[in-house]
Order: sequence, then structure tokens, then C-alpha cells
Amino acid sequence: MFFPWQQCFLSVAVPIILFPPHGKRSTKFSGYCHVQIQDLSLPNGTPVDTSSPASSSSLLNRLQLDDDLDGETRDLFVTVDDPKKHICTMETYITYRVTTKTTRAEFDLPEYSVRRRYQDFDWLRNKLEESQPTHLIPPLPEKFVMKGVVDRFSEEFVETRRKALDKFLKRIADHPVLSFNEHFNVFLTAKDLNAYKKQGMALLSKMGESVKYVTGGYKLRSRPLEFAAIGDYLDTFVLKLGTIDRIAQRIIKEELEYLVELREYGPVYSTWGGLEVELAEPLEGVSACIGNCCTALEELSDDMTEDFLPVLREYILYSESMKNVLKKRDQVQAEYEAKLEAVALKKEDRPKVPAEVEKCQDRVECFNADLKADMERWQNNKRQDFRQLLMGMADKNIQYYEKCLMAWESIIPLLQDKPETK
Repeated sequence: MFFPWQQCFLSVAVPIILFPPHGKRSTKFSGYCHVQIQDLSLPNGTPVDTSSPASSSSLLNRLQLDDDLDGETRDLFVTVDDPKKHICTMETYITYRVTTKTTRAEFDLPEYSVRRRYQDFDWLRNKLEESQPTHLIPPLPEKFVMKGVVDRFSEEFVETRRKALDKFLKRIADHPVLSFNEHFNVFLTAKDLNAYKKQGMALLSKMGESVKYVTGGYKLRSRPLEFAAIGDYLDTFVLKLGTIDRIAQRIIKEELEYLVELREYGPVYSTWGGLEVELAEPLEGVSACIGNCCTALEELSDDMTEDFLPVLREYILYSESMKNVLKKRDQVQAEYEAKLEAVALKKEDRPKVPAEVEKCQDRVECFNADLKADMERWQNNKRQDFRQLLMGMADKNIQYYEKCLMAWESIIPLLQDKPETK
């Protein structure tokens, strides 16, 4: 099923040059200017490729290589790494190193390195929502401990969160509007972020203060069809991902239970071999084989826990963020409709009223353009992410069964009849 935003068109974001008061020119994006160019390729924008890879791993590498080609046009690179645990009198927390490399004129230096904790990332996201209400802000990983993880300071949990925070910043850095937000600049460059938190909006861009939407008693009559289709799609998408997430967690649980049984199962053959001299060698071989299968199964379960489930959760949160932007768009449209009704009911023709209505209409159109552009970007990112996710899952399963097959094949010679020596 195709929706209006999924047609074969290319949407181009054109930068708008703004001139600050002191005459210093700064290139920033204040919105999208969309130029639609018809594409004669497949409906999803992917060119037809009839060649078949030698293995799933080679295809996965090719997909990752294709995605990395976009890096040639980027001028802002952000990474999150080196988590460190801090133990204080009042609290214990983890900080992450945020490294930025850029050639943009908005930055005084070509490279920055700062340390940030989770609440700093949360501050950034809240500021982006306030100052860029018409845009889709990428989600953060859950603040609290995820299912199956007891210790939030465990190495597994910290690494999973680091990956999610790294992806969060990369999505912002790749966005043609959010990446130029002044709050994002401060987050990446300020040595002491707490000073900016205390000052609030005093030293930062106040663009978001002029965009206030009063819901009041306004109620939207009906969404336009294209946005209603987006809402329906998101509802179905979240439902499907939620189902996959629950089933995947059950599979992981059953794999771990099976792993416990295998670890008890293998040593029995080794113990038995101590009692049977003639069968000692093949029994030890079976025990070693089961041990190799245990290792392979543990790796498969870890991959699903660390790589598969986080992507599902991220896109569930992503969908909720998109729904919130849709609600904001509906509020602006409801306000516009209410103003139109107010103008129609008024007998006196006041010049300010039409101007207010026109201003409100501009906000609706701005919201519509930004929302559709972000939805298109989100769909493209989703397609790439899930291609890699599913290809990676297939590759890991192939590796698991290949390891198990090799383990069992290795003991066949030990089980075959040997000619008796005379």
C-alpha cells in the first residue's frame, strides 16, 4: 500500500540565507523548500539490481557501504563513545564522550570533545521540541532500565544505551534543519552545559518562543486525507512492531532456557565417558559438540538482545514522536478553522483579523510542509535501517546454524566403526 508521501518523487531541502543584526552572514535552514522531481526508478526509490551476492554477509556489507556513501556530502560528524562511571556522594551516573568534527562556519573550532550524561541528552531533546515544534525530533532510549536488564550500570546496558545515544545525535546531525539549531550547537561545544541550563533561553535562540499554539476550546473537524493516512499508518506500524517485539522477547527467553538445559546436558556425556573406556572418545566428542552449540546459541541470543530489540523499540518511540507532531499540527489547523469562523460571524470588518487569519494559515502550511518532509526522511531511514536489521538477523542465524552443523559434523568420524586391528 502506498501513501501520498511515498510516491516516486525526490524532495530537496533548500537552505535559506539569514543575515544576523551585526552583518555576519550565517547559513541556516529555517524550513524546507520542496522541489519534486519525478523518479523513473522503483516506487521506493531503489534502483533495480539483478546481481545476486555470494552470501548474506557480502550483501550486508554492500548495504552498509551504500549507506556510507552519503558521508561524502556531510559536514557535521558526531560520535558517542567512552562511557565512564561517576560515583558521587548524592548519586552515581554515567557520562559519555561526545566528539564533533565539522567544517561549518557556525562552529568556532573544527573539532570538539565534551562529556554528557543522559539528562543532558534529555535537555537537548526538550529544547529541540520547544524551538522546532513543526519537526520530528528523534527519540531517546528509555530512561529507566529495560526489560531483562537488572543493573543499569552493567556493561551490557551501558553499551546498549551508548549506541542509542549515538544514533540519536547522528539523526539530528543529518537533519537539514535540526542540525543548525543553536541548542544543538551548545550541546556539542559547551564545556559546562549546566551554565546554559540555568540561564534558560537568555543566551540562546528564542525562535521557539514566537511559536505558541493555544489549543483552547478548538476542536479539529477532520484531518486532511494525507495526514489521516499517516496517522493510520503509524497506528498499524506500532501495533505490528509491538507484536514482533513481544514474540522476539519470548523467543530470547526460550533460547536462554534452552541454553541452560544444554549446559547441563553436555557435561553428562563427558562424565559418562569416564565410565566407558571404549566409548570415551566419541562421548567426549559429543560433549564438546554441545559446548560449541551452547557458545553459538549464546552469541545468537546476545545479538538479538543488543541489536534487534533496540531497533524495534527505537521505531516504536519514533512513531509516538511522529504522532505528537501530528497532534500539534491538528491544534494549529483547529485554531485556523476557529479564526475563520470568528471572521465569518463578525459584522464589522476589522483589518487586523484577516491578518491574524493569514498568519495562522501560514503556520498551518509551514507545519504541513515540515511534517511531510520529515515523514519522507523517516521513511527513507526506516527502509535502510530495517534492510540492515533483517539482513543482519538472517546473517547471524546462518552463522549460528553453520557453527552447529560444523560441530556435529566434526564428531561423525568418532562415531563411525573403525576396522579392528589383528
